[in-house]
Amino acid sequence: MRSLEQVLADGIRDIPDYPQAGVVFKDITPLLADHTGFGQVVEALAAVGKDDDGRPVVDKVVGIEARGFILAAPVALALGAGFVPVRKKGKLPAATYEESYALEYGEATIEVHQDAFAPGDRVLVIDDVLATGGTVEACLRLIRRCGAEVLGTAVLLELSFLPGRKRLDGEAVAALVTV
Repeated sequence: MRSLEQVLADGIRDIPDYPQAGVVFKDITPLLADHTGFGQVVEALAAVGKDDDGRPVVDKVVGIEARGFILAAPVALALGAGFVPVRKKGKLPAATYEESYALEYGEATIEVHQDAFAPGDRVLVIDDVLATGGTVEACLRLIRRCGAEVLGTAVLLELSFLPGRKRLDGEAVAALVTV
């Protein structure tokens, strides 16, 4: 079996100048198409939501729109936890809380249903890439606003040349690979 490092190296490709000139997009679709590799990634992300004895310690797993959904849903299943989507503004049908944050080239707003968490729920946040940290930071504010406890954040890929980890200083953040 290939190592997790090899699975990630084989499954993440660079797409230059997407979605705009000067940006190198990290495309994970080859990884998602690799059943064995995708399974290894789900197991590695789920490990962040377990204690030292391998027992799940989370009640809910949050996936951040959109690629975070793809990763978080199977992680929630692996942990025996519920899945909660955090979506772009206007995409959720019931009453929501919202948080706005700055992007490299604008501003965005994310939302979560007000009833997504029970008070004291232990939550693991999953996303594909940690870049500037703005989206994750806003997501953590939403979860806490709902009365839940954030146990940590796990990402597939961290871009070390951007300030995401520094912005999330004091938060538990795990990345499967850092570039």
